[in-house]
Amino acid sequence: MENQHGIETTPDDRVTGLKGMYEDYFLDYASYVILERAVPAIEDGLKPVQRRILHALKEMDDGRYHKVANVIGQTMQYHPHGDAAIGDALVNLGQKDLLIDPQGNWGNTLTGDSAAASRYIEARLTKFALDVVFNPQTTEWQLSYDGRKKEPINLPMKFPMLLAQGAEGIAVGLSTKILPHNFIELCKASIKVLEGKKVKIYPDFPTGGTIDVSDYQGGKRGGRVKIRATIEKIDSKYIAIREVPYGMTTQTLIDSIIKANDKGKIKIKKVVDNTAAEVELLIELAPGISPDVTIDALYAFTGCELSVSPNACVIIEGDKPHFITVEEILQVNTEQTKELLRQELLIRQQELEEKIHFANLEKIFIEQRIYRDIEEAESFEQVLEIIRAGLKKYVREPEEKKKRNDQRLLLLRDISEEDITRLTEIRIKRISKYNSFKADELMAKLEEELAQVRHDLEHLTDYAIAWYQGLLDKYGKGRERRTQISTFEKVEVAAVAANNTKLYVDRKEGFVGQSLKKEEFVCDCSDVDDIIVFRRDGTMQVTRIADKTFVGKDILHVNVWKKGDERTTYNMVYLDGKTGRAMAKRFNVTAITRDREYDLTKKHKGSKMLYFSANPNGEAEIVTAQMSQSAKARQKSQDFDFADLAIKSRGAAGNIMTRYPVRKITLKEVGKSTLGAMKVWMDEVSGRLNLDGRGQYLGGFDTGDYLLAVYQDGSYEREELDLTRRYDPSNLYFIGKHEEDMVISAVYYEGERGVTLVKRFNIETSSPGQAFNYLSDHKQTKLYLASVHPAPEVRYTWREKREKHEKTVVLSDFIDVKGWKALGNKLHDGKLVSIKELNEPFVPIEEEAVPAKKPSTPKASSNGKAKANGRIKPGDTIELDF
Repeated sequence: MENQHGIETTPDDRVTGLKGMYEDYFLDYASYVILERAVPAIEDGLKPVQRRILHALKEMDDGRYHKVANVIGQTMQYHPHGDAAIGDALVNLGQKDLLIDPQGNWGNTLTGDSAAASRYIEARLTKFALDVVFNPQTTEWQLSYDGRKKEPINLPMKFPMLLAQGAEGIAVGLSTKILPHNFIELCKASIKVLEGKKVKIYPDFPTGGTIDVSDYQGGKRGGRVKIRATIEKIDSKYIAIREVPYGMTTQTLIDSIIKANDKGKIKIKKVVDNTAAEVELLIELAPGISPDVTIDALYAFTGCELSVSPNACVIIEGDKPHFITVEEILQVNTEQTKELLRQELLIRQQELEEKIHFANLEKIFIEQRIYRDIEEAESFEQVLEIIRAGLKKYVREPEEKKKRNDQRLLLLRDISEEDITRLTEIRIKRISKYNSFKADELMAKLEEELAQVRHDLEHLTDYAIAWYQGLLDKYGKGRERRTQISTFEKVEVAAVAANNTKLYVDRKEGFVGQSLKKEEFVCDCSDVDDIIVFRRDGTMQVTRIADKTFVGKDILHVNVWKKGDERTTYNMVYLDGKTGRAMAKRFNVTAITRDREYDLTKKHKGSKMLYFSANPNGEAEIVTAQMSQSAKARQKSQDFDFADLAIKSRGAAGNIMTRYPVRKITLKEVGKSTLGAMKVWMDEVSGRLNLDGRGQYLGGFDTGDYLLAVYQDGSYEREELDLTRRYDPSNLYFIGKHEEDMVISAVYYEGERGVTLVKRFNIETSSPGQAFNYLSDHKQTKLYLASVHPAPEVRYTWREKREKHEKTVVLSDFIDVKGWKALGNKLHDGKLVSIKELNEPFVPIEEEAVPAKKPSTPKASSNGKAKANGRIKPGDTIELDF
């Protein structure tokens, strides 16, 4: 029989083609990589190389440090790969500070510096590892790769190590990424599992930072977490990064910041790395750049915010990979710990029973002088028979009932040949020094311990809970959560991108772009902005900014467009080509399809724009329409107020402004906003302003309104509303809309005079955006309290002759309103111990909350007092007469 190549073959010969080799060999390789290299086992949370390192360290353990090079050499007895793979895995384990106690330069996970050579650094097992990882009696063993040694299949891990350390690996067509979790939280969660309660656990990183776990999904495939660096605003020129996101180093983070700066996404002068034991990256901002916007830009364009997709893939029972949640891993590990503890108790029970059994035999053998009966024996077999017969006289069988004065012992098991042989090995010296009293004491201790072991076996769950509590008490100190759990606001890229380019327009030829530097300048913008264009023919288009884009001739208006902007309102009048009427409309553009042309008229031939304006805060102006001379209208001019029109969609036809032909339309009067006040809140965690109703309400802001911030350092700031601004909530006494009649009341210690003063003043400064300090410049001057309540009532305490005294005062009765530079009136000689405002927090009054008909003066019905300006003091019951 010949094959296709003409070679004679027998039916038993098997020729494997390339396809068959690929199927068999590649699948074998893929399975090996998955099971033996990349994916950890759920039982002990270790990959094979890590398990072999720990096993080698345990065999070498003598309490002292070992050269890492020596540890690598010992591990190579079990590991089929080279020393480099072992060394890297060993350093990685040592940097996690849980199982291995490192000595020397093991690198720095914060900066990315590598460890010293293996011949220079040392390691040993931690006490925690010795407590929870090893037990030869409960370990299953297998032969090493060359058959010379025994190695553990899995280490008997009595702790959810996989969740504590985390794991990451890439196999063939498969990967795993399990994020590390907090040691203390894992112990407490395991206790809850044993108690039958449901648990939720979230990642905690040694590098700190902040994490958003709203889409964590238990760490299962398909979930996602966002991790942020901790950024602190120092002043208007500097910001500092105090903690880096997990997986980043200071060097990689600096590289990403410099890259974003080179692309113009952010504007900074320099970055200084002051990292030592703690991270500190000091960023100096370019002149005129807002630190709050820069912080958001760092999250948007650099490695200061990372999105990580966890993928909890583990090997279960050495069989195949499984995709499960971290809570399921915790459940398995906790039940495994309980089973391992049960096995250890059973082993200890057996050991104690054996000790008690032999102690009883030894007691009989020595106290009843059975050892003397063997003196006449002629053979060893005869010695054994004599001892067996002698013991039987003093041992009661289990089925025998104990009679009165029956001193025979009931052994825990039958006497074996090994027991008798051990008795013959007792030395004469031990027999001569045998102390019956001490033997009974030892027996009592053994029986007490045995009773405790049996009790623990009967109450295994309680014993396992106590085990985890013991780990928590012994090793939990200093392992508190480092990563703060929070919910991140979405950073709009276009809102925080630095203005790194300029927008120009060529109205004649119909081009817009950033390279038309010889044409008309429109505004500064960023290279991620969208541009909106309105043309005279009544059409509109939005396009991404580029070097040069044709958008059509006869351009009326061009500017940067923001998605979802409900404040910017467009007012227009157009001529309907079919009817000849002038149609007026107002509309917003909140959503579009980029590069699509939209017709804002009725789409009749000959339609065109007569008037157009773009209003950032919904302003509605008054215009004058001049009719043509041939118009039949009696009045050749007509005023029209856009405030009479409702804001509708861009596709609405509009209202008839006039039926007569219009020659031109001119602006008569600039109008005010018709949208009403913009309600603003401050997130009490992040300090960001928002319009979404999150956090503390600051008030309704209209055109010309200012925001007032009163700080704990004794300064205030009145500025125009900036939604990109970020405040520190812990440094604020008050933040909200500034009212003209608002009074700041302050209690402070004046350092130069050594007295506590009270001052009340109006905002007199007129420089928006500038902070003013209203306290004296003495270094010991300290602000105790500041309030914008109309009549703040405070309770303060002071110490006199080692006794505390207390007093309550209404500050509006104590002092009149004076200038902001005045020192104020003396409240107390010396410093105060404490002070507390008794009023409820000040809440802004809403314009729409005021009735249409002016109410009469409020009357108090409870305490007889009413506030002079209509504001109500907490505790007053107010009746309003309309």
